[in-house]
Amino acid sequence: MALRQRAPLVTLIAALACFAFAFMLWRSSSRWRKSLLVLTLLLVTFSAVMARLNYFEWMFHPIAGAQFLAQSQSKLDSKEMILAVRLGGDARAYPISQMAYHHILNDEVAGVPIAVTY
Repeated sequence: MALRQRAPLVTLIAALACFAFAFMLWRSSSRWRKSLLVLTLLLVTFSAVMARLNYFEWMFHPIAGAQFLAQSQSKLDSKEMILAVRLGGDARAYPISQMAYHHILNDEVAGVPIAVTY
């Protein structure tokens, strides 16, 4: 966790050092080396930007509005695995095939807010 907290600052310092080093090499470089410097700086810039972004947010989309059906109306296969929650007289079942993609769902069961995760 400490590394994750310091990563943006460390990558910024490393990127600035790379840019300073490239600037020093630029004047005495041939055309071929300048092209290599530009490609290296593009990679450094990309790496510095990616260190600041949470790319998991791009991959996993939240479930906008969970919809629940009675068991008799469900179209789930009888062999499909589910996560089940029962509080008081209220129960919910969450298909693992959906939870594996979304990973988290905020819901309310018997008036109690819960976070379902897989």
